[in-house]
Amino acid sequence: MGRIKSALEIALERTESVKSDRAGIDLYDAKQRGKKLANEFLADPELKLEEAFKKAPKEQLASLKQGFFDALISQINLPSAPEDALRLETAGKGLQAVINNSRFSALHKQMTQAVSQYLDQAAQYEEAIRRQYAPKLRQKEEELSRRMGREVRLDPFQDPEFIAFFNQHINALKGNYEAVLTQFREEAIRLFEASPS
Repeated sequence: MGRIKSALEIALERTESVKSDRAGIDLYDAKQRGKKLANEFLADPELKLEEAFKKAPKEQLASLKQGFFDALISQINLPSAPEDALRLETAGKGLQAVINNSRFSALHKQMTQAVSQYLDQAAQYEEAIRRQYAPKLRQKEEELSRRMGREVRLDPFQDPEFIAFFNQHINALKGNYEAVLTQFREEAIRLFEASPS
C-alpha cells in the first residue's frame, strides 16, 4: 500500500516546474500602476501625465500605458446624469495622452457632442413620457383617493406600468447612442494599438 500524499505535497509537485517570471510580473505591475494612474487622473484632471509616463522604466512603459488606456476606455458609457458627462470628457482627455493620433481629437469631439445630445434628448423624452402618461396617472390617483378617503399623489416612478412604458421608450434612445459609443471605443482601440509607445 502506497503512502498517501498531503495536498501540500501534491501542490508542490505540480508547481515544481513553474519558474518565477520576473519580467512578466513587472509588466503586470506596470499595467496595474497604469490603471491606478487613470483613476488618479479621473479624480484630478490636472495631473501631469507626461511626467508619470517619463518616470516609468522604458521596458514597462507600454504596459503602463495599456493599463491606463484600459481603465479609461471602460469609462466610456452613456451617462445616467449630466454630471457624468464631465467624467467622459476627462476620460477622453486622458485617452488623448496615450493615443498619438490627430484623428482622435476629432473623434473625441464627436463623442462629447453625441453625449451632450443624448442628455438633452433623454430629458426631452422623460418630459414627453410624463406628459403622455399623466392622464392615466391622474386616473389612478383619483381611484386611490376614492378608496382611501383622502387625496393621494403618486410618483410615476413608483408605478410599475409607468416604469415599463418609460423604459421601453428610453431604451430605444439609449440603443441609438450606445451604438455611437461602441463605435468610438472600437476606433479608440484601433488608434491606440496603432500608436507608437
